[in-house]
Amino acid sequence: MANAEQIKSSYIDYVLTNGEQPKSVYNFAKKLKIPEASFYKFYGSFEAIEKAVWEDLTLATIIKIKEQEVWPKYTSREKMLSFFYSYLELLKTKRSFIIYTLKKHSTRFATPSVLSGTKTVFESFAEDIINEGLDSGELSDRKFFSKRYKDALWVQFAFIINFWMDDDSKDFEKSDEAIEKGINVTFDLFQRSPIDHLFEYGKFLTRNGKFKERMGI
Repeated sequence: MANAEQIKSSYIDYVLTNGEQPKSVYNFAKKLKIPEASFYKFYGSFEAIEKAVWEDLTLATIIKIKEQEVWPKYTSREKMLSFFYSYLELLKTKRSFIIYTLKKHSTRFATPSVLSGTKTVFESFAEDIINEGLDSGELSDRKFFSKRYKDALWVQFAFIINFWMDDDSKDFEKSDEAIEKGINVTFDLFQRSPIDHLFEYGKFLTRNGKFKERMGI
């Protein structure tokens, strides 16, 4: 009797060998020499397998980096950099299948359906990191905008994955550079900047009534 992992591995092998998914669950189950009902014990469809592959890789990356002895000492920025560097290393082990799923589910403006579960996992992870940064003062707690930080990191997720898909550099060196530049720019925006000081100065002037009167404002 096949288990979930065996079904998933067989599906990946079939897709990469044939360049397409099986014609039906019945045909696929027959090839595995299992009853069709056994397939549905673990997956509701072939698309469910593809989603599971992405979710498994994402969760495996998070578990791996959190096991590092240095993890608690990392800043929020360093934790996110660690995630993406480790994530691409793991994605490389299934690069052909990953590219297949993205091209199959490609969409111009929305998150591909194959990444729906992964987005939930990633945003939960990102939110924890962001909250740590807000609590420590590493990140600026801006009214309204702080809640959108995780959205900005999901945009970076999409950018990095798409860049990696097209990267033909040796050992994907350009993708590592894309991670460094993209995450650093994003976290620079999350941290205090001259515009924050300008807003605070404006609030100070607004509160200082006598100063306003003398300056005629």
